[in-house]
Amino acid sequence: MNKIDFPQFFFKIDEALSQNEDCLIKYLRQMSLIILSIPMFFLLIGIELLISKSRHLPYYRFNDTITNLSCGVGSQVSGLLIKVLTLGGYYFIYNYSPCKGRIPTEWWMWVLLFVAVDFFYYWFHRLAHEVSVLWGSHVVHHQSEEYNLTVALRQAWFQGAFSWVFYLPLAFVGFEPKVFLTVVSINTLYQFWIHTRLIGKMHPAIEYVFNTPSHHRVHHGVNPKYIDRNHGGTFIIYDRMFGTFQEEEEEVVYGITSQPRSWNPLWLNFEYWIDLFKEVASVRSWKNKLKMLLMQPGWKPAELGGTQPYKAITTQEFKKYNTTISAGLSYYVFFQYILLIVGTSAFLFTETKPPFNQNLLLKFSAIGLVVLTVVSMGGMFEHKRWVMPLEYLRFALLIGFIFALQVPVAVLITTSVVAVVSIGWFSFYLGEFKTA
Repeated sequence: MNKIDFPQFFFKIDEALSQNEDCLIKYLRQMSLIILSIPMFFLLIGIELLISKSRHLPYYRFNDTITNLSCGVGSQVSGLLIKVLTLGGYYFIYNYSPCKGRIPTEWWMWVLLFVAVDFFYYWFHRLAHEVSVLWGSHVVHHQSEEYNLTVALRQAWFQGAFSWVFYLPLAFVGFEPKVFLTVVSINTLYQFWIHTRLIGKMHPAIEYVFNTPSHHRVHHGVNPKYIDRNHGGTFIIYDRMFGTFQEEEEEVVYGITSQPRSWNPLWLNFEYWIDLFKEVASVRSWKNKLKMLLMQPGWKPAELGGTQPYKAITTQEFKKYNTTISAGLSYYVFFQYILLIVGTSAFLFTETKPPFNQNLLLKFSAIGLVVLTVVSMGGMFEHKRWVMPLEYLRFALLIGFIFALQVPVAVLITTSVVAVVSIGWFSFYLGEFKTA
């Protein structure tokens, strides 16, 4: 039997999908509303930040904000690795559906699909809170102990590997992939603005039908009465229908019941699953092992002490996880983050064009550099020793990557100068990493 070359296997599928004129993947790269909205996201974040500062409201912390953005950046690039599953799966079901091409692209179809997408999103979102193993695919979004627009961008890197299954009935019914993708993007974009504390309760009619900042603040709360409530995306009516609605009453305490106490986005995406499977391995009964995966997060058999009730908490009692770094190192992180956002945005806009669509190694290298960067930034906030060699390695790999792209000499020289200046700048703060 011939061995399967999995990297080449992935590349061939990816290439075939990208070249298919009717393919969802091709449409995603051309019309993705999420990617095109990145500048607007940062504009609105900047406005919210300025308003918060002008009113002396402590809604932003630098380390938390950077970690939120790091999770978002990582989610975008990791999505490229699982797009064959998440997007190709929908296209595959649609392509073999007996209903293919039978739904007209009339205005009512868009409205119907929008309501249906939000319905299936509700059920994925709810089960992601109520099924322990699925919670690991979503928990990252709730780990921030602040609540601002950057939290909307704090997405788990592998959530798409689970959520796509919930939308497959829409493919089978015959909703076109490109229309489905557009509607899902609009549904996701709607949820950006509700991650704010600057907007109070709105008109009762709006609050009754739509998901609002007030409703979604409840969803992010660890107050016992708020946990696992208000799962809707655009609409709140499904929560009212299925008994998961909760009005915003007492002040919300943000975060999760078990704080991860880290700024490292890579660790934040795996920490819950690692702890869960360690505990599962320690349990003797196979029945209890399965229940720990499928029951509500936090469920434990008697041999592990049983399920602990949620503790009442107030904002005065809750101690947020925090670390401090010098002002100079903070400016360094900020500068590197600007470079990261610019570089990642350029990559996302061009990853289906030469040379990335012709060289799988280059595509993986770009993704790897993004991950290394966000991990290094997180390590800086925690004064980790391994940041020192990692940062030097990162710039060496960056120069090699730019050289491999065969860009104009001016770009290579500019990148090299930025790398040398950055290394020199970073070297001033090595003392901050020798004791942790």
